[in-house]
Amino acid sequence: MLWQVLADAVLVVHAAFIAFVVFGFAAILLGVALGWGWVRNFSFRFVHLFSIVFVCAESVTGSMCPLTVLESDFRRRAGQSPYPGDFVAYWLHRLIYYDWPPWVFAALYLGFGALVVLTFVLAPPRWPRGNENGAVRAPRRHGV
Repeated sequence: MLWQVLADAVLVVHAAFIAFVVFGFAAILLGVALGWGWVRNFSFRFVHLFSIVFVCAESVTGSMCPLTVLESDFRRRAGQSPYPGDFVAYWLHRLIYYDWPPWVFAALYLGFGALVVLTFVLAPPRWPRGNENGAVRAPRRHGV
């Protein structure tokens, strides 16, 4: 039972990671168009860029996603096949995993990664401001 719960938890984290990459990109595009300042936050943009670069590196090297490996190991320990059986896990699994050749995934990931890099260049994040010693200043508080 514990291994199945852990496997389902990893699946949810995996889906959240994918949602962050996909919806984060959509938010960046929409936010730039609508002037939302938070989409230019350096930390958010760096983590978003790093996330898709990591996925692209996995794809190019033919590596398995560590979350997929972990989930499969937990399912094996639970005596399950790598595919979940309960409703939520089943549909999350169907949304994440497809039976396509690896080159299709590599092309999709690299294309998406190129778009993320392009937005990083065309709509750059705000870099943290530093003082003369290079230390990052705390943000100003308004109304204080």
